[in-house]
Amino acid sequence: MKLTSTSVLTVFNLILLVSVTGVSAEPRSGYEFIKPETRAMQDDDFSNPGLIAVARGEELFNQKYEKGKACADCHGAEGENFDKKRLTRYPVYKNRTKEIITLQKRISNCRKTITDTPLETDHPDLVALETFVRNRAHGEKVNVQTDGPVAELLTKGEKIFTTRYGLIDMSCQQCHEFYTGQMIRGQKISQGQANGFPAYRLATGEVANLHLRIQQCMTLLRAEPFETESEEINLLGLYLMSRSNGLPIETPAVRY
Repeated sequence: MKLTSTSVLTVFNLILLVSVTGVSAEPRSGYEFIKPETRAMQDDDFSNPGLIAVARGEELFNQKYEKGKACADCHGAEGENFDKKRLTRYPVYKNRTKEIITLQKRISNCRKTITDTPLETDHPDLVALETFVRNRAHGEKVNVQTDGPVAELLTKGEKIFTTRYGLIDMSCQQCHEFYTGQMIRGQKISQGQANGFPAYRLATGEVANLHLRIQQCMTLLRAEPFETESEEINLLGLYLMSRSNGLPIETPAVRY
């Protein structure tokens, strides 16, 4: 059948509609896109390998430092004194210093009051602490601020999300909005939601927080990853977490 100009235009409009529909789709956790056996692994407290990081984080949380204090002295041995609703709001924007504060950075800043031995960003022990603390809000819904001064930051983060990078010349948006549900390397492409992070990655055998996952993704795009604590990685991390608003925290999720 020969396509007329009208029918070509109709097809184009349908493709555009599908794309727009994908962009505006309701947030769906990566849990919905993983294989049944991976879901079972995540749901089982004995099988979820990410819980090893939670246990390590709890150990560090109760460790006495040189000043004779531990994180648990303020927040309880199991973190029972945490305000779970407050944990759901990270990353947060600190007006006084005009900076984005991730949960890991908040933990790091807090540690400085009880020890003179800081951990570098994304140090395995700091990721373990982040995983433990985030796990205290398991099941609570992500609730990152999106109004006020944060709105402008989210616009910048979205621009990074839609920018093409690397030799593959692709953006985060192309995978996680335009091709959601398609297969790649035997796995379904998810929406790239952040509600499960820090998460255990089957592909690497490690617990990765959101910033580490961003860097890993950029490497796959054959792009130079954003530097740790760079403005770009903080803006993109803030935007990605805001996309997960309303989804339950699954930390530690299990992802490919």
